[in-house]
Formats: sequence, structure tokens, C-alpha cells
Amino acid sequence: MLSGWNIPSVTIEDHPRFGWRGLMLDVSRHFFTVAQVKDYIDQMVKYKFNLLHLGLTNDQGWRIQIKSLPKLTEVGAWRVERTGTFGNLSKPQPGEPATYGGFYTHEDIKELVKYAADRFVNILPEIDVPGHSLAAIASYPELSCTPGEYYVSPGDRFMVWPGGGQHFYGLLDNTICPANEKAYEFLDKVFTEVAQLFPFGYIHMGGDETARNFWEKSEQIKALMKKENLKDLDEVQSYFVKRVEKIINSKGKKMIGWDEILDGGLAPNAAVMSWRGMKGGIEAAKQGHEVVMSPTDFAYIDYMQGDAAIEPPVYSTLRLKKAYQFEPLPEGVDAKLIKGGQANLWTEQVYNTRHMQYMTWPRAFAIAEVLWSSKEKRNWEYFSKRVENHFKRLDMAGVKYAPSIYDPIITATKKDTASVVVKLETEIEGLDIHYSFDNSFPDNFYPVYKEPLTVPRDAATMKLITYRNNEPIGRMMVLTIAELRKRAGIK
Repeated sequence: MLSGWNIPSVTIEDHPRFGWRGLMLDVSRHFFTVAQVKDYIDQMVKYKFNLLHLGLTNDQGWRIQIKSLPKLTEVGAWRVERTGTFGNLSKPQPGEPATYGGFYTHEDIKELVKYAADRFVNILPEIDVPGHSLAAIASYPELSCTPGEYYVSPGDRFMVWPGGGQHFYGLLDNTICPANEKAYEFLDKVFTEVAQLFPFGYIHMGGDETARNFWEKSEQIKALMKKENLKDLDEVQSYFVKRVEKIINSKGKKMIGWDEILDGGLAPNAAVMSWRGMKGGIEAAKQGHEVVMSPTDFAYIDYMQGDAAIEPPVYSTLRLKKAYQFEPLPEGVDAKLIKGGQANLWTEQVYNTRHMQYMTWPRAFAIAEVLWSSKEKRNWEYFSKRVENHFKRLDMAGVKYAPSIYDPIITATKKDTASVVVKLETEIEGLDIHYSFDNSFPDNFYPVYKEPLTVPRDAATMKLITYRNNEPIGRMMVLTIAELRKRAGIK
């Protein structure tokens, strides 16, 4: 096997399309050590990413030492240990020790910042407020509008997302109270130390997914609304965000937040990171604000990479080909205000670095190319071939990646009240899909998919595998007919 590559002596003239080429790593839901974050930096710089967005705080952990607020790491950095599916994990039991977690000391942060800078990478710190703040509230309960017993969440279900366009709500109040002056004193201390540790010119204040159902009942919030003439809860959050911006600006930094900070009126100097599609970014740019595009439908690399039958379960799918279609600069928007984009790796279901790598690569290749190359030069067929060739290098480097581009895309539809029709596709050309309905494991001697299949009446499973040139290349996939019927809308 080759142990290296040779290239001729050449001169290359090149430049990036966007200056902000980022990856977001959530170190709050699962903690990653300094060495592990350094390794992530080493991987990302190979593909000309220059911004590491660190999600340092959330409901599941507070990961940065704030010397003036020691309970944030004494309490907020630790939780009871659980393994399973996020959102369905059990709550802490009375007296159960909080043994899982960790945090970065000031010295750790300085070490990471220098390591990144030596590789031409900036680090953007995120302190997520007012929502997603259980770890902070468990440490300092007086920050909440709602008296009660608080804990650092191990991944239990304390929020509800009803779907269908309905607003989510909290079963537990995980928000810092905008009507509490102690909240702003707290945040001043936090951002003072954060600003001193991170030389990058921006601080991310989160601002996303704030459950307001407890605010609706709060007498403190009602009094604030009357005092400040705030007509709804959007304006309450905007009041909070604008005060946070003043704090961050006072530290010599510019504030950036998720696109919810538009609700109720955008803070005067804020930049917006657009995640709920491109709409928020477009709106912010039209108001004259800087924007970083990181929409869920193209750039959320915590999503499944292929079919749910074979991928670790997450609530949505983002395939490589779709990620490659990301276009950060919408028509009709001032290009100078679109700073760039990034892919986001939330780690609710990422327990270790091997899975971190699996979720990042190869989709981050697509984001890297989108952010570096001109739109006109992008070509899926050429790109996908380069990705396949690069898999060999990742194999030699011991870096894990998802082979999902070799797995079929499965669409089940209803033929009649009892029958299911299955359509199969592949992301890349030159693959044969072999299938079975008789519970046996198909290989290249089994039928090749040519046209939509009607599932046999009494079949229990469908098995699939892709081959190229009579060699297996995809993974064996097993789907129950019950699952296909469910996808087709047959009860």
C-alpha cells in the first residue's frame, strides 16, 4: 500500500470566495478534551476551513471556566451519565452522582486559541442565552423567572416540539430571566472573561429556541413588559438581546446570534447566523447587518447522512449531494454583507471522536468547496469522484467517514390501500442495487433494480445492497415491510 503521494513542483494562484469558512463543534452536549479539539482543528485546516465555532454552553453542560462564577464549572459542567437516544434518556435520580462532564480552564482555552491561530483558524465562542441555559440555572437558580429545583440535563425530555408549525414549549424552564437584573450582572461577568480569552472579534450569544410558556405566566415578565412598553414576548426577548449586545460591545466585541434574534427587532450592531433556512439571513442583510449562512437544509451535519434504516437515528436527513447544493449568497442581497457560511455539528447523539469524524466527513468536504470555490466551477460528478478518491486517504490516515453515498435512496408510496411501491435511486452513477424480499441476503447474483417495485403481499423484509463492477460497495440494508408501509402512509 502507498504510504505517501508525490506532486510536481507547481505555482498555484487561488483565493477563497468567502472569508468565513466555518465548522461548529458542540462541546456542551458531549465534552471533548483539548487534545480531541486539536485533532478536529488538524482535520478541518486540511480543507481550508478557517473558523471553529465552539458551542460552550447548553442545557447539558457548561464547558468554560468563569473564575468569578465558580459554580458554573463546579455544578454546571457535570451531569449524571446516560447512554442511549437523546431526548429519551432518564432524569437524574435523587442522590445520583453527577460523574460525566468536564470543562476548559483559562489555560486550556489559551492553548486552544494559540493552536488554532498557528494554523490560521479563529475560534468563535458561543454562550447560549436566554434559552438552552439549564446548566447555568442549575449552578445559579436565581437566574430563572421560575422558582424550582434545577439540574444539568443528561438528555431527558424537558422540551416538546409539537411540529406542524406549532411553537415548542418547555416542561422545565430552561431560560435565563430577562426581567431579572441579576441575569445581566451574571452575563457581564461571563462575557468579561470570555472576551479576554478569545481574541476573535465576535462572540456568539445563541438566542435560539427560547421556550416562552413560563414567561407567559411570570409576574416579573409582565411587570417588565409594562415598564418597558413591550407588546409581546418577541419584544421581551429583543429587549434581552439588545442588553446582551451592549454588554458584549462594552468588551470590545461584536455580537452574533442565531436568526431568532431578529424576532421583536434586531439589536443595532448584531450579526446574524441564519440556521432556520436562508430567510433570516436575507432579512438581516436587507436591514444592513452582517450574515453567516448555516441553514439546516444544507449545513446541519448532525443530521443522518442516508436512510434511517442504517444511520444512527436523528430527526432528519442531509445527504452529501444536498449539502453540495448549498449556495450561501442569495440573489438580491448585498454580497458584502454575506460573510460566509459554516456547517454545524450538534453532538446530542455524538458520544465520541470516531462518530464525530463519521458525521463530519464527507459532508464537510461539500461545505468547504462551496465556501471556497465559485458557484460556476462546482460540478457534482467531478466532486463526487474526488470524494471517493479521498476516501483512500482517510483510510490511510485512520479518519472515519460515512460511506452513505453508496447506499440507496428509498422512497415508498401507496399503490392502493394495502400495497406499497418502492422506488430506489443512488446519489452517484455506476452502482447496481441488488434486492431481496425473501429474508435472504442479496449479492450480485440477485435481481438488479430496474424500475419501481411492488412489495410482495406476504413479504416481511426488504434487503438491499449496492455493487460496482460486481464488487460490493454499499452496506447491507434491512427494512421491514411494516416500516415501508408506514412511510407510504398505510396504517
